[in-house]
Amino acid sequence: MTETKPTRTSRWGRIFPEIQWTEEQKAQRRSEREAFYQRCKPIFDCIQPELIQTHYNWYMAVEPESGDYFLDRDEIVVMNMSRQKYRDAPFFLFKINETGVSGTI
Repeated sequence: MTETKPTRTSRWGRIFPEIQWTEEQKAQRRSEREAFYQRCKPIFDCIQPELIQTHYNWYMAVEPESGDYFLDRDEIVVMNMSRQKYRDAPFFLFKINETGVSGTI
């Protein structure tokens, strides 16, 4: 007699239901992210020239409402520093180099 294995369904579908976004919602989200970036970028641009000499390839989290920024070699530490001071405020993560980008695609 052969035993059949029970089929097991993924639990993720119950915990995190699939999100279906319309094209308008996707476009709105992209424009919100771009607007947030445009608020953070001038703060980074002002500070980057002086920090590139001493803190090259460090990470910088910018909170645009207050203009505060946080620096560290470790990106997790920088994110935690920002979240500790501004618990619910979003921040933008830059890498202190010529481009400000912290990763590659």
